[in-house]
Amino acid sequence: MKETTAKRREKQREAKPEKQPEKGPEPQDVEMPEEDASAAGKPHKELDTLTLEDIKEHVKQIEKAVSGKEPRFVLRALRALPSTSSRLNPNVLHKAVSGFFTSHAEGRDFLLSFLEEPMDTEGEVPFRPRTGKAAAAPLLPEVEAYLQLLLVVYLTNNKRYAEAQKVSDELLQKISSQNRRALDLVAAKCYYYHSRVYEFLSKLDIVRSFLHARLRTATLRHDADGQATLLNLLLRNYLQYSLYDQAEKLVSKSVFPELANNNEWARYLYYTGRIKAIQLEYSEARRTLTNALRKAPQHTAVGFKQTVHKLLIVVELLLGEIPDRLQFRQPSLKRSLMPYFLLTQAVRMGNLAKFNQALEEFGEKFQTDGTYTLIIRLRHNVIKTGVRMISLSYSRISLSDIAQKLQLDSPEDAEFIVAKAIRDGVIEASINHEKGYVQSKETIDIYGTREPQLAFHQRISFCLDIHNMSVKAMRFPPKSYNKDLESAEERREREQQDLEFAKEMAEDDDDSFP
Repeated sequence: MKETTAKRREKQREAKPEKQPEKGPEPQDVEMPEEDASAAGKPHKELDTLTLEDIKEHVKQIEKAVSGKEPRFVLRALRALPSTSSRLNPNVLHKAVSGFFTSHAEGRDFLLSFLEEPMDTEGEVPFRPRTGKAAAAPLLPEVEAYLQLLLVVYLTNNKRYAEAQKVSDELLQKISSQNRRALDLVAAKCYYYHSRVYEFLSKLDIVRSFLHARLRTATLRHDADGQATLLNLLLRNYLQYSLYDQAEKLVSKSVFPELANNNEWARYLYYTGRIKAIQLEYSEARRTLTNALRKAPQHTAVGFKQTVHKLLIVVELLLGEIPDRLQFRQPSLKRSLMPYFLLTQAVRMGNLAKFNQALEEFGEKFQTDGTYTLIIRLRHNVIKTGVRMISLSYSRISLSDIAQKLQLDSPEDAEFIVAKAIRDGVIEASINHEKGYVQSKETIDIYGTREPQLAFHQRISFCLDIHNMSVKAMRFPPKSYNKDLESAEERREREQQDLEFAKEMAEDDDDSFP
């Protein structure tokens, strides 16, 4: 044992001096400013090159969609728009516009006037996606609209809204004069960013008549994507100015296209839920908001899901139900839903003082979220919950005690509130007006009522709705339904072979008998 321990100590002593020289080269790697600068500059150039290659690939997809009359290729290019827009800069846009607008000098100069001149760098390969005869050919309207849309997105992201408005106005003027089905998907995106620019400039009311005109045109042309986008933009426009009656008329007199994508469906269901909630149709509002959450992207669009959850919680509280505690614990929702969690606790306990405290503390946030008017309506629900809890706790209680517990002004107010709760079926009780007390009735067996039946009916309807929406959302490759079907010639050959086979079988049967 002594020998082994001595060997270990010797090994440790030998290892210690070996570690010291390893620390020496570290400062040498740091003192290389020229190499660091070149390393930092290289990825930036590579990123610009990759972005230009992506734009070139997207343009090819759009041209392929126009030539093959397949809109799904345009959809691929537009699906990559968020990632492409995050990498845009004046250098990339200048090269893209100069490279593609080879035969349209006027349009190129107009777009380049909104971009800074890029710095000249030595040894840089020029970006020339169109060469030879293609450079002299006119640019497709779809490609021109896509490139101009990139500039609108870049200007909007950099908060240059006045310049983005000029480019967007000119873009929409071009699109309005075209009648091409391949342009519909690009046009829908252009409508969205056009309205977004005007929203940032606080001029949404100016663009409303234009959106109505384009919606009418999209409906006549059976443009499902444009119709869905324009309907959502108009609803957003109306709700921005609290024009709920006009928004409700638009929803009732128009049909949302079933072929619209899930993102547009989610927006439409959310706007419809807001309208229904304001108009006291809470059950319908809860149904549409739940469907909006189901249609929303699962791993992205956190802000949208937070907004829908806030409204859904208030609607469920107005329906007299308590939201599930698990949704308040989700990491992406926990912080934003904290005021609504405190509000839910106040409603659940029927504590009017706690409710007023939450309303006073988070009143500005509720107004920002657009739920303040609905939350004010919750005061009656808080009182109703308090009355229900008192009725369950006491078989007999005086009206003055009820007024004290609910923090009401007088026993007369408590009498009116209890009478309304009895009439609405919230509690089973009777009021003795002469002696001034409330007598609760014996609780009946809930399984002897229609409550279980209604609960099962609600769950079954929910499952059937999911099934129907899943069937409608199923997509199949185009023109694949007739792959397994035989042509007329193949059918005639098969029938002829069957006939010959039948004749042979008949002859064999005749030969088998003597």
